[in-house]
Amino acid sequence: MTQQTSAKAIVVFDIDGVVRDVSGSYRRAIADTVEYFTTQAYRPTPLDIDQLKSEGLWNNDWEASQELIYRYFETQGQTREQLQLDYNTIVGFFQSRYRGSDSNNFTGYICNEPLLLQPSYLEQLTQAGIVWGFFSGATRASANYVLEKRLGLESPVLIAMEDAPGKPDPTGLFATVRQLDNGIEQKLAIVYVGDTVADMYTIAKARGLDSARTWIGVGVLPPHVQETAARRDAYSETLQKAGAAVVLNNVQELTPRQIQKLMS
Repeated sequence: MTQQTSAKAIVVFDIDGVVRDVSGSYRRAIADTVEYFTTQAYRPTPLDIDQLKSEGLWNNDWEASQELIYRYFETQGQTREQLQLDYNTIVGFFQSRYRGSDSNNFTGYICNEPLLLQPSYLEQLTQAGIVWGFFSGATRASANYVLEKRLGLESPVLIAMEDAPGKPDPTGLFATVRQLDNGIEQKLAIVYVGDTVADMYTIAKARGLDSARTWIGVGVLPPHVQETAARRDAYSETLQKAGAAVVLNNVQELTPRQIQKLMS
């Protein structure tokens, strides 16, 4: 495959907040779930959710929902042991909002996610000799829905929630790179594009485990933090502190020229 022999770099994309806007879907489902399990006493704001995610440990939205429920009850003087929350029940409720109640067809919030990139952008990368794929904490069904059904990509390289431990563990990133690297002689630079602290920690951990390569973290500001300048700047600073080499307003600003610049 000519693309492989003349490849210049490998770009791996996160999906949520990078390829699709999940502020009205995943994040709305988190808020619904927390509100339901705190019997309408507490609905986390987008800022509450961002603050939790800035800790770098809550990439999984089911676990994030559970953690916010726990923390609310702790403010009410209850311990985690007393609560005995059932994780599977939380996941089931979350999925009923995000995917919908029909197990065969998506009918929930997932159906209305705005796309943040166009297939023509990925084509532009390919033309420039940049190999690309996806590593996401989303379930495979949810990730494939956006990549194949919405964007029309044919069997893209994807490592999803079921395939690897959650971020910031870099196992999934390494697995994605292995698939994309197939048949490439030289050790190409890896660019990982994400919108959270966990994404930036993932690239840092990868760098620590494989110093023979260049690992570059690129931050993207999810749409919901761009509503005010103060919010945008604070979020941008958080991503830079976590290790982002550059922070962009939209993933499509990561042009072949920008990639070249980051590598040099």
